[in-house]
Amino acid sequence: MNVYNCTSVTYFVLDGLGVEQNLRVILFLGIFCIYTITLLANLSIMIIPVFDASLHTPMYFFLYNLAVLDIFYSSVVVPKMLTDLVSQKKTISFYGCLLQVHFFHFFGSTEIILFSIMSYDRYVAIAQPLRYTTIMSTNVCCGLAACSWVIGFFHALTHFIMTARLPYCGPNIVRHFFCDVKPMLNLASTDVSLNFKLLVAVTGTICTMTLSLTILFYVFISKFLIKMKTSQGRRRALSTCSGHFTVVTLQYGTAIFTYMRPTTESLDQDRAAAIMFSVITPALNPIIYTLRNKDMRKALKKLLRIYL
Repeated sequence: MNVYNCTSVTYFVLDGLGVEQNLRVILFLGIFCIYTITLLANLSIMIIPVFDASLHTPMYFFLYNLAVLDIFYSSVVVPKMLTDLVSQKKTISFYGCLLQVHFFHFFGSTEIILFSIMSYDRYVAIAQPLRYTTIMSTNVCCGLAACSWVIGFFHALTHFIMTARLPYCGPNIVRHFFCDVKPMLNLASTDVSLNFKLLVAVTGTICTMTLSLTILFYVFISKFLIKMKTSQGRRRALSTCSGHFTVVTLQYGTAIFTYMRPTTESLDQDRAAAIMFSVITPALNPIIYTLRNKDMRKALKKLLRIYL
């Protein structure tokens, strides 16, 4: 096909979750409930520290950023998914599709970078407790958070530009429930082997570097935990780290499974992984951090007593 003479598509049709019609209502209700939990739970993480001065610490500053990211990250995908579950028309405009690609990878990559920063914060809190507030000053925290957002933006911009420059002459059915890089590349009317290599290389580099840093900081944390003389101090340190480590495992596991495989097959597996990191994980993050964090639970109870 001569791609220079082809008629470019103006919209795409999302294939959806690939479930039977009689299951769509049940799935809609389930995902709607999870999305509601995501919004309310993450909003609570953003609001509670505002009313409790004891939570004005670097840890909760980064949790605030994580909550904002989870709300945006989930909102890029879930509202459109819910609409398509109860609609016969599952179309999205060409540029709407590209924007979904960009913002999905923007918020997703920013989040995994933030995880590494949060692991560094936990390392400093445990290894240098007396110098913690000095090392993790307001300027340092704001600078680290800003770096995660900037790097995430340019990572997503790379995929946006490379995907937007491809010719799309048809078919226009995206074999997914949202516009992502891999399903879009499968629709391009040209050789996309370089794009797949770029996807694996760029996303793989970010995942590998941030995961390596996270593991490294947790190795250092483990050494300090072993040296701790009191079991109470060890339990407190573990309680602040275990929730973060659980979230990191879920997010990295699904991201690596999806984007570091060069194959274009196993779309059902990609859908399942995408549901995990775009629907389930944003709801689990605040629940894990809130329920496992004694200070956050105490602040929440105090706030409820005042306003209820």
